[in-house]
Amino acid sequence: MSFEGYEQLIFERREHGVLLITINRPDKYNAADEGLHGELARVWRDVNDDPQTRVAVITGAGKAFSAGGDLAMVERMAGNYDGVQHMLREMSDLVYNIIDCDKPIVSAINGVAVGAGVVVALLADVAIAAEDARLGDGHVKLGVAAGDHAAIIWPLLAGMAKARYYLLTGEMVTGAEAERFGMVAKALPRDQVLDEALRVADTLGQGSQQAIRLTKRSLNNWLRSAGPTFDQSAAYEMLTFLGPDVVEGYTALREKRAPVFPSAAD
Repeated sequence: MSFEGYEQLIFERREHGVLLITINRPDKYNAADEGLHGELARVWRDVNDDPQTRVAVITGAGKAFSAGGDLAMVERMAGNYDGVQHMLREMSDLVYNIIDCDKPIVSAINGVAVGAGVVVALLADVAIAAEDARLGDGHVKLGVAAGDHAAIIWPLLAGMAKARYYLLTGEMVTGAEAERFGMVAKALPRDQVLDEALRVADTLGQGSQQAIRLTKRSLNNWLRSAGPTFDQSAAYEMLTFLGPDVVEGYTALREKRAPVFPSAAD
């Protein structure tokens, strides 16, 4: 498989069946527009079907892993029923394609990871983060429900108390904090992150492929069991994209000010 047709993901084959995938939109801190979001959703099916790939490593070009959804995309989605319908299908594909990919996935979180970026970062089987990376789900600050991955993975990784706190406030965590909370496997100085991710991937690529893949499949049943919770949260996020708060949310971001949400008006 040649992985042709991808415009914002770069692929590099390495020894022992390791495929390095780089999110390549560095001028936008790898923020996901419609094109990149679609590529991140479908690439895991191609990884799964590629006979040359045993393990995938994903990282970001430049200083960021992925700085969430492109604000222009958010603006185009707000109040757009057809757009919301499409995104609901695609965000579900993104989550379930990662979970259902037989090959192990390693994330090298080299910088900020928000939105679709943090979906990939945290749903990866092994997550290696820079100590100073910043991870978060800022949906509530935008005026929409946290839906694209949070309900399925944050309580399992960080525990319900931490999940509630960070998802309800929209605050960020550093890579070092994420390691302490159990959200990532390791936190390292930034310049060591990719090398360590590739080392782990190389080990996995030389291991018993059937044993590793079936172990992953068994572990991911914890995530599959939370599927109905995720499906509901995804629908709630898309519902709130049709309301007035998201308009105030993205307008406030554009104007670099605190939002004044209509739902919180006195």
